[in-house]
Amino acid sequence: MKVLVDTSIWSLALRRKPHQLNAEQQRLKEAFAKLISEHRVVMIGPVRQELLSGLRSERTFKVLKQALRAFDDAPLKTEDFEEAARAYNQCRASGVSATPIDLLMCAVAQRLSVAIFTTDKDFSRYAKLLPIRLYKVSAGLTEQ
Repeated sequence: MKVLVDTSIWSLALRRKPHQLNAEQQRLKEAFAKLISEHRVVMIGPVRQELLSGLRSERTFKVLKQALRAFDDAPLKTEDFEEAARAYNQCRASGVSATPIDLLMCAVAQRLSVAIFTTDKDFSRYAKLLPIRLYKVSAGLTEQ
């Protein structure tokens, strides 16, 4: 199964040096590397934009932009934006705050029937209200 990877995982893998990672972060990075090697990573344009935003040098921007070109963006459809808005209303009515990009990810994940790989705890709250699956990494690097 393919996995929609959130900015938090990309950032952990791309911006943190190995000596800066704790055991859990290292396990997540290894699981991400395995997903890449198995061609199971799904990317969307808004995540690409987040990753490329805020970089301090043009050189870093160009290098990362080129590296990310290895991953095609899953096409976004009108119904993804409509579902994200519906999910936002549902979350808000339940007292759960959400960001538009997070809920767009949820909508795309639903449509594509893929899990979301993230360290963002907000997605656990969304999963209580929305029909999304979260990609979990155990000690054996297996999906749950």
